[in-house]
Amino acid sequence: MLPPMPRIHKEDWLAVYRDSQQLNRFAGFGIGLASLFTENVLAHPCIVLRRQCQVNYHARHYHLTPFTVINIMYSFNKTQGPRALWKGMGSTFIVQGITLGAEGIISEFTPLPREISHKWNPKQIGEHLLLKSLTYIVAMPFYSASLIETVQSEIIRDGAGILECVKEGIGRAIGLGVPHSKRLLPLLSLVFPTVLHGVLHYVISSVVQKLVLLVLKRKPYDGHLAESASPVQSMLDAYFPELIANFAASLCSDVTLYPLETVLHRLHVQGTRTIIDNTDLGYEVLPINTQYEGMRDCVRTIRQEEGLLGFYKGFGAVVTQYTLHAAVLQITKIIYSTLLQSGV
Repeated sequence: MLPPMPRIHKEDWLAVYRDSQQLNRFAGFGIGLASLFTENVLAHPCIVLRRQCQVNYHARHYHLTPFTVINIMYSFNKTQGPRALWKGMGSTFIVQGITLGAEGIISEFTPLPREISHKWNPKQIGEHLLLKSLTYIVAMPFYSASLIETVQSEIIRDGAGILECVKEGIGRAIGLGVPHSKRLLPLLSLVFPTVLHGVLHYVISSVVQKLVLLVLKRKPYDGHLAESASPVQSMLDAYFPELIANFAASLCSDVTLYPLETVLHRLHVQGTRTIIDNTDLGYEVLPINTQYEGMRDCVRTIRQEEGLLGFYKGFGAVVTQYTLHAAVLQITKIIYSTLLQSGV
């Protein structure tokens, strides 16, 4: 006869449940933190180089592949130090904070919805996108100041403080205290391209995210996978679909709107007396002396003088950024899968 199965007391079940819950929370926090760190910190050097290439109309090397991007990053680090690749990171967080704060305040004092309900209608979507548009307009001068911080050469930087972005943004908005030339475009001329890029980026990201989540969350329920899934797999399935959906959404929107982003950044930087690094050589500096009359003129000039690939200058930095992000997600998944298996 087989020996009787040992009885598991209620206290033992509660202890196992509490351990599982703690491990679950730890896994969720760690996975989210790894993704946040990758998106906002590890990716910043790629964002810096990408923007410098986009505004550099002098450049003969377009840096369309990761290989040339990594090489020029090494040159900047060698000649100027690590700060050359991490400049402006504080201001990007400030712009994100201003954007979130502006959206919250506007939605609080207007009937514009911050979220779209499941029973949505065209009117609700229109009001929601109007809220996003107003938010981008409020954040626009600060975005412009942050952009300048990320492309300005470290060689001529005067060690500005972290709140310099706020000061410069306010100065740009009221037209005081910011050195500029007659080529500086008024903020009204920047409203349309800024809002267009922001709204399209948001729409593409939202649609792709929902589609990817729909596909990923249906997979575990095919056949008997859901019933036979291990606790480890169930825990990973609770967190990684969201991260993968966010990854795919950001990638698709960044790739699709890259030409528009190139135009937008050139318009924002024009006339601000910004000095950028020479992305052909990895040393020396170059002034920004463009004379675009607006968005249409910028598109026409780039197409005529730099060709269609001129809209994709620095695209190799996007490839590098998302390759790094995908690698971190995969490594994080492997690490937490190992930790969860040892803890289950």
